[in-house]
Amino acid sequence: MECEYNLTRDAEREYLNLNPLQRGGILPEKTREALYDFGDGYSVCDYCAGRLDHISKPPINSFLDDLAEFIESDVVRTVHGAREGKYAVINKVCEPGDTVVIDSNAHYTTYLACERSGVNIIEVPSTDDSENKITMEQYRKTLEEAIDEVGEIKLALLTHVDGDYGNLTDAKEFGKICKNLGVASVLNCAYSMGRLPIKANEWDLDFVVGSGHKSMAASGPIGILGMKEEWEDSMLKKSPKFPKKEIEMLGCTSRGAPIVTLMASLPYVKERVANWDKEVKESRRFVKELESIDGITQIGINPTNHDLVRFDTPRLYEIGQKHSRKGFYLYEELKNRKITGIKRGQTEWFKCSTYGMTTDQRNYVIDSFKEIVEKLS
Repeated sequence: MECEYNLTRDAEREYLNLNPLQRGGILPEKTREALYDFGDGYSVCDYCAGRLDHISKPPINSFLDDLAEFIESDVVRTVHGAREGKYAVINKVCEPGDTVVIDSNAHYTTYLACERSGVNIIEVPSTDDSENKITMEQYRKTLEEAIDEVGEIKLALLTHVDGDYGNLTDAKEFGKICKNLGVASVLNCAYSMGRLPIKANEWDLDFVVGSGHKSMAASGPIGILGMKEEWEDSMLKKSPKFPKKEIEMLGCTSRGAPIVTLMASLPYVKERVANWDKEVKESRRFVKELESIDGITQIGINPTNHDLVRFDTPRLYEIGQKHSRKGFYLYEELKNRKITGIKRGQTEWFKCSTYGMTTDQRNYVIDSFKEIVEKLS
């Protein structure tokens, strides 16, 4: 029986994909083999005795230990995504009506997790300039003012790398601030865990959350929740009726292909994290080359400390105003050159990433942008 839907996708086989949402989630070949073997629903449950984290075939139990060591956290659980990790922490640490402090560059799911938990939000503002940076001085000031205003703040959240500008924040200083003020800390590492080193205990963080499908070369959806040992009993409290099941995890979380692809990719992810400095260097070179085109400027911390970069591109917008295809010309010109990942119709600004690309591939992307501008100016 043929499928009635078109489920083909050749973005990774035929194109260079610039979508920062996807660059860190591309599966290596060995992981694709595991995806094939464990694609069936509940495929990891063949030898389950009631606890996902106790399964030894495949060795999920030892994998969680390896994952905890990798991010330098005491205890780790997988969840269905970074957003589920944030929600679980907020829901457990806070009560409805409490107030949580978050940075204003936070992902929309941080807001939704707070709203779903019934807590109020106080935002730490970013700098009022093109960098849109979250400084730790401002974070401390806002948190202190929130404590004075509300009386008690149980939880503060910082976005390690935001999805709008790719700004890397000071996680260690954040942990220190929260510790000194007696506030539990959670770091959203959706765009960092699996790309750059995470040192949860060294940074004195109570919780860290990450995304397997966004930054750890897993098919997903799957997330990572790490915590200090002191939170284990309350965060992973068991059900009185079903004593093997952890309430906040709703018993079991990611099963089948998501967790197996995360497992299969961990050695690969460890290797690429060790090369993070090289990725940053290449990202800065990429920015410099695109900024050499008149009318293209990076927005966010410059020089960048991440692969996700945002550009303001009035030159590309200006070309579109005179082009027969209007704003769609850029997408089509790039696609003709086997480059994808920039949204259709978007020319005033765009976000992109060349994470994991070779030098030749990056150069090809750079040359393509230069050729398009030269051709159509």
